Amino acid sequence: MLTSRREFLACSATVAASWALAPGDLIAADASSGRSVNGLRILILGGTGFLGPSCTEAALAHGHAVTHFNSGRTEGLRQKAGRPSVVPAGVEQLYGNRDPNKTADDRKSEGQSNAPKSPDSPKGLSQLEGKKWDAVIDTSGFFPRMVKASAELLRPNVKQYIFVSSISAYKDMNTPDFDETAPLATLADPATEEMGKDFANYGGGKALCERAAETAMPGRVTVIRPGFIVGPRDTSGRFIYWPVRESLAGMMAVPGAPGDPIQFIDVRDLGEWIIHCIEKNVVGAYNATGPEKPLTMKAMVEGVREGVKSQVSFTWIDYKFLQSQGVQEGQFPLYEPPEGESAGAHRCNIKRALAKGLKFRSVSETAAATLAWYKSLSEELQSRVAPQFANKPGETPWLEKEKGLLEAWRKRVEK
Repeated sequence: MLTSRREFLACSATVAASWALAPGDLIAADASSGRSVNGLRILILGGTGFLGPSCTEAALAHGHAVTHFNSGRTEGLRQKAGRPSVVPAGVEQLYGNRDPNKTADDRKSEGQSNAPKSPDSPKGLSQLEGKKWDAVIDTSGFFPRMVKASAELLRPNVKQYIFVSSISAYKDMNTPDFDETAPLATLADPATEEMGKDFANYGGGKALCERAAETAMPGRVTVIRPGFIVGPRDTSGRFIYWPVRESLAGMMAVPGAPGDPIQFIDVRDLGEWIIHCIEKNVVGAYNATGPEKPLTMKAMVEGVREGVKSQVSFTWIDYKFLQSQGVQEGQFPLYEPPEGESAGAHRCNIKRALAKGLKFRSVSETAAATLAWYKSLSEELQSRVAPQFANKPGETPWLEKEKGLLEAWRKRVEK
C-alpha cells in the first residue's frame, strides 16, 4: 500500500507537471499582476505544473511580483498542441535547468534524442545570478545536488527558501498522529538521481533535499510536507474519481468503513498558505494536509455529494473483500485501510501548521471546482485524467464492474 501511496504523492510534481494539454489547466489569463507598494518579489522554481500556478495566483492576488524559472518545456508542449500560454501577463519568465551542468534545451529534449538544440540555450542557473528576491518557492526539487546548487546560488540574494517536500519524506507512516519530529526516510545511495522502481527513492530524496536547503541557508528555510494535493487542474487522478463517480449517481461502492480516516489538501489552500508563510516569515518544518478536524470517509463522500449536487447512494465494502475480487489498489484513489503499514497514513499531525495560519475550504467546494474543471476538458483528456470512466475497446466499463462488486457483496452479506 505504501508503494502505491508514494507513487500518488510523487505524481503531483512529476506526472502532473509534465501534462500540458488541458484547456485552462494552469492559471487564469486575467489574473491580476498588480503589485502593491509593499509587495514582495517571489521566485518560483518551476511554476507551470500543478502547485506552482496556485502559488502564482495567490501571490498576484496579494500584490506580489512573481518570477518563474524553468526550462520552458511545459509551455513548449502546450504550444505544440496548439494551445496558447496561460501564464499571466506581468510574470517574469527566466529559463535554464535545475542541473547546473545542463541547459534548458537538455530538459526540453528529454526522451527525444533528435530534438533540436540551440547553441545559446541558457545553462544551469545562470539566469538567476545577480538577481534578488525576497523569497524562493522550490516546487521542483527531488534530489539534493540540484537543491544544493540553487540554495547556494540564491543564498546572498534571497531572504527565505520555501522547499516543498512531502510526508513521504518520513521513514514510515505506520503510527497515527506522527508529527514533524518523526524519523525521516533515507537512501541506500544518497547520490542517486533516479526515482527507482515504484518511486522508491522519492521520499528519501525529498528528505535529503530538505537537509541540503537548510545547510545552505540555516534558519531561513521553510520545509512544507504536504500529503495528497488535490483540486482543479490535478491530472494525477488522485481525487477526481470521487466527484466524477458521484456525479453519475446510482449506488456507489466505497471501500472500507464509514469511520476510516482520510486526509488531503486543496492545492489552492496550499498555495495560499505558502504565500502566507512568506509574508509572515514562517520558517521550520510543517506537515501540510487536512482538513483542520479529523475527516472520515463518510464525511468525505457526503461532502463530495453535496458539492456535485448528486443523489448518489453508498454501499461500504470491506477492503479485503475488494482485494479478493481482483480490485486494483488505484481503483479507489486516496483510500488506505487504517491498519498495518498505513495505520497513520491519513492521521498526520498538523498542529504546527494550524498554529501558523493554515486554513481549508470545504470538501464540497473542492469537489465542485474539480468536477467543473473536469467537464471543461475534451473527452480524450477526460479519459486521461479519470481513466476509470474511459470507454476502452475490449474492456468492461468500470460502472459495470462496480455493479458486479455490489451484487457479490450483497450476496455475501445475505448469507
